[in-house]
Amino acid sequence: MIGAEELRDHQARCMPHMAVLHMFATGMVGAPLPPDAAEQVAQATSAILAEAKAAGRAALAAAHDDRPRSANLSLLTARQARLEHAADDAVASAREAARSGNAAALRQRLHRFIVLTSAMWTVQLSVCEQATAPEQELDARAASRASS
Repeated sequence: MIGAEELRDHQARCMPHMAVLHMFATGMVGAPLPPDAAEQVAQATSAILAEAKAAGRAALAAAHDDRPRSANLSLLTARQARLEHAADDAVASAREAARSGNAAALRQRLHRFIVLTSAMWTVQLSVCEQATAPEQELDARAASRASS
C-alpha cells in the first residue's frame, strides 16, 4: 500500500503549516495580528496546496483502471480547485485583517480552508484505497490458496 503511505507523508509535511493556520484561526482571538500575518498565511496555504496537489497525483497513480481514474480525476480536480479558492480567500482575508485589525473574517476563512484540506486528504486516501483494494483481495486469495 505504497500509495497510502505516500499520501500520509504528504499530509505529515503539511502539519507545521496547518499549525500556523490553526494559530491564526483559534489562538489569537482578541490579540492583534502580527505584521507578517498575511505573509505567513500565504506561505502556509501555498505549501499545503503544493502537498495536496502532489498527493492527488499519487492517488491517481494508484488508480490503474481508466474508467474510475477518469471519475477520480474529475473529483480530485474539483476538490483541488475548491481548496485553491479557499486559500485565495484566506490570504485576501489576512491582508484585509492586517489593514483593518478585524480578524473575524480571517478566522472564518481559515476554518473553511482547514476543513476543506481535511476533506481533500479523506478523498485522496479513499481514491488510493479503492485502487489498491482489488490488489489486496487478489493477494489474500493467493495466500489462502497457498495455505490450503
